[in-house]
Amino acid sequence: GFSGNRIYHQPSKRLVVLRDGDGLAYCKIKAQKRDTAGSGERLGELNMRWGSLIFALASLSAMGPAVAQDTRYSNKLAPYVGTPVRVMDRMLELANIKPGDTVFDLGCGDGRIVIAAALRYRAKAIGVEISPKLASQATAAIDKAGLNGRARIIQGDLLEADLTGADVVTMYLATQLNAQLRPRLEKYLHAGARVVSHDYAVPGWKPTKIERTEGKQPHVIYVYEMPPAKDPGD
Repeated sequence: GFSGNRIYHQPSKRLVVLRDGDGLAYCKIKAQKRDTAGSGERLGELNMRWGSLIFALASLSAMGPAVAQDTRYSNKLAPYVGTPVRVMDRMLELANIKPGDTVFDLGCGDGRIVIAAALRYRAKAIGVEISPKLASQATAAIDKAGLNGRARIIQGDLLEADLTGADVVTMYLATQLNAQLRPRLEKYLHAGARVVSHDYAVPGWKPTKIERTEGKQPHVIYVYEMPPAKDPGD
């Protein structure tokens, strides 16, 4: 959700967690396989760590809106929602993240995209979140996942974030916010950088790919590559 020109996310209520035969929690999202020695062992470790993370985020969600939402940043323009896990997973796949890439999640909420990018894709992941409570919760989740060296949260205004060096930017904002953010993306992002937006297009840009998810509540993912082609329809 966002307040005025500010945005942040609420922990999703639809966390997908299963248990294996040994009673160890794991998430349906599979860790990305890599053709390196010992990949099977690392894959199992990543699944276990990701399962622990999902439970940590579930605990944050269970605290309820009175804890997760700071009334100073209450949303007046749009619903207060987070990116569903399955959509987040696909967004990161479409972003074509490579190990060592720098990934920014703008309005990162509980930090789920930041953590997934660092944990599963070995990226340097940075989240920008204006709510002090959510930024603190996301930092705690990063600590729990053991990712302090690869992920961090900046508590501040996404419209003032320094995006220098970003290879990928993910966001779940609204069209108005995307329009305000567009000049900043055009200024800071290098050629070949990717912008992946959940549900809302960036006005004036022509996406390189649009993907619609299936299900009772369909979602749209917009992928842009810098510099983006201009959309004459906007």
